[in-house]
Amino acid sequence: LATSVLAASALSRGGSAAQQQEHLPRIASGALLATLAIDEGPKHRPLHTQMQAVRSGNGFRLSGAKALVVDGHVADLLIVVARSAGSPGERDGLTLFLVDPKARGVAVERTVMVDAHNAARIVFDQVEVDADQVLGEVDGGAPLLEAVLNIGRGAVASEMLGLTEEVFGRTVTYLKERKQFGKAIGEFQALQHRAAQLYIDIEITRAAVLKALQALDADVTEAAAAVAVAKARAGTTATRAVQEGVQMHGGMGMTDQFDIGFFMKRARVCEEFLGDANFHADQLARLRGY
Repeated sequence: LATSVLAASALSRGGSAAQQQEHLPRIASGALLATLAIDEGPKHRPLHTQMQAVRSGNGFRLSGAKALVVDGHVADLLIVVARSAGSPGERDGLTLFLVDPKARGVAVERTVMVDAHNAARIVFDQVEVDADQVLGEVDGGAPLLEAVLNIGRGAVASEMLGLTEEVFGRTVTYLKERKQFGKAIGEFQALQHRAAQLYIDIEITRAAVLKALQALDADVTEAAAAVAVAKARAGTTATRAVQEGVQMHGGMGMTDQFDIGFFMKRARVCEEFLGDANFHADQLARLRGY
């Protein structure tokens, strides 16, 4: 996701001919791992970027820190979002930079997320970046960033949909196999109702995700709203699915013998990655003029 979706999308949409020629073939061949360094705290708030990019000679000097950079500990290339003008919270003033993680002043600390996937905290201490390493427009990186993030959100929503379907399938199978009081627990109406409601939620989520992906493919103006709906809906449905899955598995759902707990951990990471349901509900409200 970090390389083939986020980084590749950023380079293909905003990169110069030279940048694309240098990096995209290596991404396609698997020779280059790249990632997007955007979040600075526990929550996804891209417009609240505080990391500074100050003009210096023929380029910029970057200072600040990024948190939860997916695959940041192994990346060969960082696409860093920094504020070159304006104040945190403003849409204008963001610039994207291509940064070598081995450059002087870059410190990478490997971290582990709750689902055991790796991320990194990266500190930039007066890191010098040449002007030809700017991705897109100086001070005008927000449109490019938003387009790339929406593509990533569509991909994450798709993963959550697949995760939810797998959890649902495993849970229904368990309801058919687990015996209690002389019959399968799936015969109890209360559990049937819960499974039926979850199935309805999954189908609604599927429709939302498909609409978002179609809008992204068509590159229509409604894509941002469709993605916000899909990411929010996929997050809430995945959360409900893993919670119901653990509960319907009973005590076994809390053990590592069953994979339901691992799905719960992954769902939690995906829910937060690139904005949780509350973030996207706010996004949709703003897009609709509220």
